[in-house]
Amino acid sequence: MIRSLLLVLITAVLTSIGWMVWNGKEVRITPANPDPVHDAEFEPAAERTLDRGDTLRLDPDADPPTMAAPSVEIGPSGLAVPVAGVAPEDLVDTFTQARAGGARRHDAIDIMAEKGRRVVSASSGIVEKIYFSKGGGGKSVYVRSKDKRWIYYYAHLDRYARGLKEGQRVKRGTPLGRVGSSGNASKRAPHLHFAIHRMEPEEGWWEGRPVNPYPLLAGRASTG
Repeated sequence: MIRSLLLVLITAVLTSIGWMVWNGKEVRITPANPDPVHDAEFEPAAERTLDRGDTLRLDPDADPPTMAAPSVEIGPSGLAVPVAGVAPEDLVDTFTQARAGGARRHDAIDIMAEKGRRVVSASSGIVEKIYFSKGGGGKSVYVRSKDKRWIYYYAHLDRYARGLKEGQRVKRGTPLGRVGSSGNASKRAPHLHFAIHRMEPEEGWWEGRPVNPYPLLAGRASTG
């Protein structure tokens, strides 16, 4: 009787710490009702699940992203390159280039790709504004980080992702739309105009101070 009680007690202790020895091997015990897993707090730069050089795989016809082609690559900062199939080494620094005949600085990078290529969110956040400007960025999306200190701006889209709406929570890699030439972009050179703005929490989506996305995505110093 005492031996049986000791056996039960030892088994209970081993089970409570999550391990048992089965046929000479340690076996991890998973509780029948494990603690719930909560989503990690999302940050302005990126999720914490992928490292530089990793890829996300996107289903070309599905929202949100799933494990399928084409791929989205992760830059050294943890931001996703926001056009599927474009690698960090393919990027060109156009941040300081002149626009409007030299009247203003570009303050963004142009990511060249064929019309219809998937555009994805570079980081987690909230879709703050879906906007159209005929003479400017055309079909565009503004995503603000949860701490309200960053805006990610995607412009010249051909179309928006199915069901995309203001107030929607997105993760890194969530589809936002397709590469296009809407607004004042050349029809012969479809591309994504991608900008990052540092924000004060109370500032509106149209405000902020531009930050060059190129070093964050490409891992190389600005060429401007």
